[in-house]
Amino acid sequence: MEININCDLGETSKFCSTENDDLLLSIVNSANVACGYHAGDKPTMIKTIEISKKNGVSIGAHPSFNDPENFGRKRLNLPPKEITKLIVDQINILAEIAEKNSMKVTHVKPHGALNNMACENFELASVIAKSIVDANKDLIFLVPTGSEMEKAGKKLNMRVAAEIFADRNYEDDGNLVSRSKSNALITDPEVAKNHVIKMVKNQSLNCFSGKQIPCEIDSVCVHGDGKSAVITAKEIRDGLSKNGVTLRPLDQLKKFV
Repeated sequence: MEININCDLGETSKFCSTENDDLLLSIVNSANVACGYHAGDKPTMIKTIEISKKNGVSIGAHPSFNDPENFGRKRLNLPPKEITKLIVDQINILAEIAEKNSMKVTHVKPHGALNNMACENFELASVIAKSIVDANKDLIFLVPTGSEMEKAGKKLNMRVAAEIFADRNYEDDGNLVSRSKSNALITDPEVAKNHVIKMVKNQSLNCFSGKQIPCEIDSVCVHGDGKSAVITAKEIRDGLSKNGVTLRPLDQLKKFV
């Protein structure tokens, strides 16, 4: 069995610190790099790419609404043409910097409100998926398992990687427990590790109620912020390895080779 561990990185902003990025890039297999629209800037992108290259970490674009004031978390209703331009422009920004550093962008994972909206809305998910194909048909579409984006990507015969979240609990319908609820987050590294191992080995969502929902799992998302971020990521990596799971960058998973 093989799996990927991904993390959102390079998110320099007033909302997010990048102090854990160097350590996380020695643990994860793939980095979703902020492209300057919700967070990040050119120097941060360059640094993230350089460290990723050194550690054998694949890089992907992490496009969002152009909304740095809200860290890309505000829902915006934009016409398809504007969504397409947002996606393509951010992929190209990162791809140009990556090429200068002898790296290539291998995947795309939408950020924040754009991601949340597309998880629920097949029409928006399809616009995003087609935009990625137009930019580069070989890019892997990294999406939450069971989401409308997963469906949209598969409909376009894209290379789709389905992810789960290491530090989030799931409702019985497969959606994440709302952050407004006390049980939304998993903050104990040991609990997060066991949560992930169970889901990966069973290829099913582990709901807070105990219910199991069968699904595809190609990647595990670990979040880079928070006091226990690095410890949690390391626990998950080591726990998966000890359970016989091979860890690979997204573009090196057998389904994509």
